[in-house]
Amino acid sequence: MSRLPWLRDANPSASSDAPLLSVIFAARDEAEKLPAALATQLDQDYPRYEVIAVNDRSQDQTPAILRGFQRTNRNLKVIDLKTLPPGWLGKPHALVAGFEQSRGEWIVFTDADVHFAPDVLRRAVALAEQHQWDHLSLFASVEMRGFWEITAISYFGLGFVFGNEPWLTSNPRSGRYVGIGAFQLVRRAAYEKCGGHRRLRMDVIEDMKLGKIVKKAGFRSGVAVAQDMVKVRWHSGVHNVIRGVTKNMFAACHYNAAYALGAMLLTLAMSVLPFFGLVFASGWARAFAGVAAVAAVLIHGGMVRSTDASPLYGLTHPLGALLFCWMLARSAIATLWRGGVVWRETFYPLDELRKGLV
Repeated sequence: MSRLPWLRDANPSASSDAPLLSVIFAARDEAEKLPAALATQLDQDYPRYEVIAVNDRSQDQTPAILRGFQRTNRNLKVIDLKTLPPGWLGKPHALVAGFEQSRGEWIVFTDADVHFAPDVLRRAVALAEQHQWDHLSLFASVEMRGFWEITAISYFGLGFVFGNEPWLTSNPRSGRYVGIGAFQLVRRAAYEKCGGHRRLRMDVIEDMKLGKIVKKAGFRSGVAVAQDMVKVRWHSGVHNVIRGVTKNMFAACHYNAAYALGAMLLTLAMSVLPFFGLVFASGWARAFAGVAAVAAVLIHGGMVRSTDASPLYGLTHPLGALLFCWMLARSAIATLWRGGVVWRETFYPLDELRKGLV
């Protein structure tokens, strides 16, 4: 992870030769978080950009908020979607609708609750061009509050890092890929050639899979650390964290119960059993368990140090692992029990989701 570039170290692109850029997001019932986030996305020092907001069948004040911003911002375009065609998830459908109305040479896919620093677009384009990347994902800063929320989210982030090895994304010989919903910059030509969100029309983890199809199409992909330059309040409270990942985690296991069970057993073996070994083992077994437990705490604490939370949260490592296992088990059980996934108040049958996996 230390080898990943930091966005703050990239020299912002010059205004004179800046390519046109389109920021696209889908919003469904985002009235609470949308105004503050959209204000930052419209307050960029990038010389040539547009923001395309797609209202995806919202039932709250989201359409009115978007229209209010549109009246005072000439570079904001609002698209209203009233229906969802068969064979589509709502978010990919909305992002395709936004893309079809965009003009940018570069596209940024983000979410309606993500906050941008004023120079994030200039630095992101400069970083992508410097490394000759066609696709750039940024690790954002996740605002976390309270013991249980920090414990759950910090371990989730650690699991993401170990499971996906983001430092290998830029290696064309590696099959590793990353796509982060908070901020993905992709060259228009690469997006069109790989099929974009049309290929992801029934894939729940469409953000990660965009990184996959771009790389599989032969384009160069990279990952950088944005930290506070891209910020999001992901979920409020541990209960909402658990509910929020219900649709995602079993999907990440390809809707395969055996795969999910294996992931849970591996998590327990790596992150929980060493701490039991400290108490119940003896001799060399206890010594090796101690080494594993201390390493886990230090690595976890080191990752938390990059946030506003205390590195002492590394001590919550086994507790976070148990929460992670519960989130994965709950996602698998709920999906199998319902026979599908509920996302944005729409039910999608499991058979269709499995067929739509990329």
